Amino acid sequence: MSSTLIIAEAGVNYNGRLDLAYRMVDEAKKAGADIVKFQTGVPEKVMSRFAEKAEYQKQTTGAGESQLEMVRKLMLKFEDFIPLKRYCGEQGIRFLSTPFDLSSVDFLDELGCDLWKIPSGEITNLPYLIRIARTGKPIILSTGMSTLEEVGAALEILKKNGAGEVTLLHCTTEYPAPYADVNLRAMNTLRETFGCRVGYSDHTPGIEIPVAAVALGAAVIEKHFTLDRNMEGPDHKASLEPDELREMIRAIRHVEKAMGSGVKEPSVSERKNMPIARKSIVAARDIRRGEILTEENITVKRPGSGVSPMKWFEVLGTPAVRDFGEDELIEL
Repeated sequence: MSSTLIIAEAGVNYNGRLDLAYRMVDEAKKAGADIVKFQTGVPEKVMSRFAEKAEYQKQTTGAGESQLEMVRKLMLKFEDFIPLKRYCGEQGIRFLSTPFDLSSVDFLDELGCDLWKIPSGEITNLPYLIRIARTGKPIILSTGMSTLEEVGAALEILKKNGAGEVTLLHCTTEYPAPYADVNLRAMNTLRETFGCRVGYSDHTPGIEIPVAAVALGAAVIEKHFTLDRNMEGPDHKASLEPDELREMIRAIRHVEKAMGSGVKEPSVSERKNMPIARKSIVAARDIRRGEILTEENITVKRPGSGVSPMKWFEVLGTPAVRDFGEDELIEL
């Protein structure tokens, strides 16, 4: 099994501060993530002044401001991403940022990003899909809130306009997402329907569901994280803290190793235990040479280094080849 690509989603959890974004890069690297991902957008081009906050955003940041006013305080400027991307390279972790408007697509393309992450909310944004597809770069597409038909329509647009390889992420767009709404099996439906690599973008509390997704074959895992869940902002409450992110990645890497080849055979580590745990045919009492072996004078006991009990009926009725003491392994 190839290694799962793990995206540590910083999102806007740096609260508009470049120094916090740098710290998030450090924590993502320490946790063992492959990619640290941010969000790039010009707030006035992403949402109108009439756009309301989502219910979870009202609960975490209050209902007294619009979504536009909230996002203005959270986003970094374009120029901030230039040193941030450079810093990721210096720390040895891959930089990625999701664009939320066409000017951000163009900026990140010029910045040299070699991979796109399309969020669930843009899956019906036709001009956006076309602009990204025409760069010819590979794409990771989240499919939260989508029907199978909408996913198919987006894929058709991307492919028709020259997109690179597309990986589909199953996702439940709620923060935090209820376990009962996750529907992990839909990840397999995406794979079977579209023949794409699939993965999972997680918004549930804790780390269990992304680990389970890896066991089901997720090629990519995306998970929000924060420096501190008690910070102000819309996404902190539904994010992992650094130690939890490390634990999730550790668990995923263990599951990858445990998946194996699928061939059912004794492993290298357990072969040494076969003679200890299995049994052999042994003398139930003292037996003299030439005595016929019967169910009264032979039995089955450990160790498993002698004649296998699977040959029980082949042994019954044969003469003892020599004298055997009680518990000695029977020889043929």
